[in-house]
Amino acid sequence: MQEKHKYEVYLNRHQMSFLEEMAKNFGLEDGSKALRCLVNFAIDEAGEQGRIFDEVRCLDCG
Repeated sequence: MQEKHKYEVYLNRHQMSFLEEMAKNFGLEDGSKALRCLVNFAIDEAGEQGRIFDEVRCLDCG
């Protein structure tokens, strides 16, 4: 297992709730693991990163 580093990430309450729910639903250790899964997915889909980052999806901007 690779060494993990601690980072401070700012999330809205609904984002953290989503990560915790995904962790619970998929038997992950916690929301941090759910976030790592999402980051790994983005890395793995190198040719599709524009689909993730080009479109604005701000649920908080209105």
